[in-house]
Amino acid sequence: MAIDALVFDLDGTLVDSAADIAEAVNRLFDALALPRVDAALVRGWIGDGVSALVATALAHQRSAVALEQALPVFMAGYHDCLLRSPQLYPGVAPALASLQQAGVPMAICTNKPVELVPPLLAHLGIAQYFPVIIGGGSLPQRKPDPAPLLAAAQGLGVAVQNCLMVGDSATDHAAAIAAQMPVALVRYGYPRGLDLEAVPSVAVVDDLRALLPLLGIAGADELLAGR
Repeated sequence: MAIDALVFDLDGTLVDSAADIAEAVNRLFDALALPRVDAALVRGWIGDGVSALVATALAHQRSAVALEQALPVFMAGYHDCLLRSPQLYPGVAPALASLQQAGVPMAICTNKPVELVPPLLAHLGIAQYFPVIIGGGSLPQRKPDPAPLLAAAQGLGVAVQNCLMVGDSATDHAAAIAAQMPVALVRYGYPRGLDLEAVPSVAVVDDLRALLPLLGIAGADELLAGR
């Protein structure tokens, strides 16, 4: 396997943002005089973009409010909650630093609205690793369509088959398969029913540092041992 670049999903792969997204959903429910829901429930709705998330939320509440009416209300809350309590998953920061030190180019490919991605990356101190960002609204298509992954590979200047997509969900896996891009999956994210062990992938990992030996990065074993 000749991997020359990595393309990362964001929410559920690099960043645990479920609590903040759930709070934005609940602020929408507050505005519509609907009951709040547990963050664990919202976690299962994350991954297909804002429109799908809000549509699922309204359907759960059996609300007759039009999606077009609810979306601006949700987006206001989403902006307000963006930096409320996001956290990098364990191992993400040292893995990204090692990848950059090894000269591996990296991109973000997410269904999160693209305008929200740079401030989130900056807040978490990882913006410097990602010269290419493809988010919701960057293209007409969103994952699981392959177009965003193809655009990320093109932005990095690396052939699709030499990029590794790293994600956590059925949406990420389907997009990678459609793009004919190798894919690795993390166990700690928002899989939304995906059987991680049953689908084809390069690897399924509990920590992004476990990907480093696959790329032949010097010192990866020591980094893993010191986790």
